[in-house]
Amino acid sequence: MSESIRAVSPLSVERNNLAPGRAAAGGPTVREWVRHAALFLLTALTTTTAGVLLAVDLGEVPEPAWAAPAWWFDYLLLVPAYYYHALAAVAAHAVANPILLMRGATFAAALLAILVAHEAGHYLACRYYGVNATLPFFIPAPPFFLAGTFGAFIRIRSPIPSRRALFDIGIAGPLAGFAVILPIALVAMLTAQSHASPLPTEGVIIFNDPPLLRLIAAALGITDLSNVAPNSLYFAAWIGLLVTSLNLMPVGQLDGGHAIYALCGTRSHRRVGRVAFVVMATLAPLGLIWHGAPSGFVYALLLLIMLRVRHPQADDESDRLGRGRLLVALLTLAVFLLSFVPFPLTLT
Repeated sequence: MSESIRAVSPLSVERNNLAPGRAAAGGPTVREWVRHAALFLLTALTTTTAGVLLAVDLGEVPEPAWAAPAWWFDYLLLVPAYYYHALAAVAAHAVANPILLMRGATFAAALLAILVAHEAGHYLACRYYGVNATLPFFIPAPPFFLAGTFGAFIRIRSPIPSRRALFDIGIAGPLAGFAVILPIALVAMLTAQSHASPLPTEGVIIFNDPPLLRLIAAALGITDLSNVAPNSLYFAAWIGLLVTSLNLMPVGQLDGGHAIYALCGTRSHRRVGRVAFVVMATLAPLGLIWHGAPSGFVYALLLLIMLRVRHPQADDESDRLGRGRLLVALLTLAVFLLSFVPFPLTLT
């Protein structure tokens, strides 16, 4: 998933002197609305298809014809054709089984609600502080990718006026998204059913539960989540928590990086980011050994890239956040701890 905010250096654009509470000049044009709506609708299509793939029993779908490749270059020609025919077969199967289509749509609606809330939090905070920002860009992904989307982001096109504004804009997205995740996760657990048959011990992907899902399960008297069959809402909540924890990593221009910069300044922002990278780089091989999954290396690579991106300064670096925002920072830390799981997947 992509990061949620892309900021710019204050040296690259004119200063924005609008007061807090006043919207930035020049709202989205009709052309921009059309472009962003098209990306959103395309993402809705790919996430719906991904939701169908999460719900379907692939054994019921006819296997596409597959010509055995003669040498490695044949894969470049055959894999796209196989992918297209497999996707067409799944789509035809879903149309013939409306309940599958409904599950796919449920997954897409829940996941997009989380992403929309997250990006709306950033966007509305930008408007409040008079910061010029784009509408959210939703990024569709091939449906065989787990979520059918690479996430969403807004692009900030003017400087941040103060550290308080930076803090508010940075944490508004994760908190808004988390507020939507809570009811989705609760309903997911309330409607969960037990596995109809024991799970195979090999060749499966296990979704390791974040602390929030474990707490909700415990509150509902569910003692063993391994016996619970994930449903569409569970997958949406799980991915939403993954995105939230990733964005709250205290590195670079991720949301957590913005919060740390606003709280502690440039030096501490760099130090905390390096510590976060070292921790994830240390956990990565352990995840591969214990869980058979390389996801930790993806985390570490992302953090390394973020470390190399300079964080732009706010126009006013002298202001302090105050006690209220420090309490909100603690709340945001709690959201991260409830969302973060060091080893999201186990591959057997």
